[in-house]
Amino acid sequence: MPQINFVLIFVFGLAMVMFTLENTAPTTVKFLPGVATTLPLAVLLLIVGGIGATAAWVFAVWTGVTRQIATSDQTQAQQVRIEELQQDVERYRTAMDAQMSLLPAAGESSSGVAESS
Repeated sequence: MPQINFVLIFVFGLAMVMFTLENTAPTTVKFLPGVATTLPLAVLLLIVGGIGATAAWVFAVWTGVTRQIATSDQTQAQQVRIEELQQDVERYRTAMDAQMSLLPAAGESSSGVAESS
């Protein structure tokens, strides 16, 4: 897998060099009225591409953070529900144990004398 990554990076870098060498024509960019600069077309496109890549990265990080916060809130709510259910189970066990102690023991008759077979 590292070899594939190396080949992809090498091909991309080579394409960038070829693109830069082929697009050296000066281009004037006007930012605001009265503010302009002249740059080679390749430099301008690389700058714009870098800004776009940075914006995409920031958006991806922001999306990940918001998803993590939402998951954290959901996990916390589930943990509270689990604790409530555990308390319910414990309460039911206590009630069942109390009711079981009221039942006659197995093998005893209603008069309290054990039956013999």
